[in-house]
Amino acid sequence: MATQLPLQNSVSFITGASSGIGKATGHALAHDGADVALLARREERLRSVAAEIEDEHDVETLIIPADVGDESQVEAAIDLTVDTFGRIDVVVSNAGVPGSDNQPLPEVDLEDYRTLMRVNVDGTFYVAHNAIPHLADVGGNLIFVGSFDGHYPRTRSPTYAASKWWVRGFAHSLAGPAGEQGIGVTVVNPAKVRTEIGRSGEPSFKERFEPGEVLEPSDVAQAIAFAARQERRATISELDIYTRDKYSREGF
Repeated sequence: MATQLPLQNSVSFITGASSGIGKATGHALAHDGADVALLARREERLRSVAAEIEDEHDVETLIIPADVGDESQVEAAIDLTVDTFGRIDVVVSNAGVPGSDNQPLPEVDLEDYRTLMRVNVDGTFYVAHNAIPHLADVGGNLIFVGSFDGHYPRTRSPTYAASKWWVRGFAHSLAGPAGEQGIGVTVVNPAKVRTEIGRSGEPSFKERFEPGEVLEPSDVAQAIAFAARQERRATISELDIYTRDKYSREGF
């Protein structure tokens, strides 16, 4: 008799899904049997990711080109997912931008600051705001991708760090009322990850670091998948993800 996969017959909704952690999470949750709705702004990249996932994991995908910083687009994306699959069991709020505040504060571009807050803070709120009623229907899991920068002061990136402190504080504060509705809330805090993200004017982390030097997107995706598999009676509040030599190598 075939063994049922842990997320079989479930639906996952992932933001920032066209690359990096979001793309790897799509593969990880599909590997566990979930159908996946993939949201990001880059439609062609989403189509490529969806084709890979369907070929490799034999699940259904839904691509949703949208901007998490636009509340109406987020609401429409959640509604489309429910209309297509009939439910949402796991939501991964992953979309984020690094900002360009690695310079003296008076020189920070205010438009870049507004974009960072619109995506990292407003987008996180919009996803939770629209997803919670559907997660409550099934006792699902709401997973936020935070950052090590949401734990510690970061003198080179104060606004980015503050946005991730907000994500972490919002998630933990939301866990109480969400838990009363049967929803598990988890924050996953990765250290540096080899993705295409990089601060303005600097190489991306994928360019800066060699394989194995820092985390890979798949490392973070496995932690997210672990949280997604949690059942109704218990949840994992927070997971910090880093390479085993981080503290000795980075001088903590």
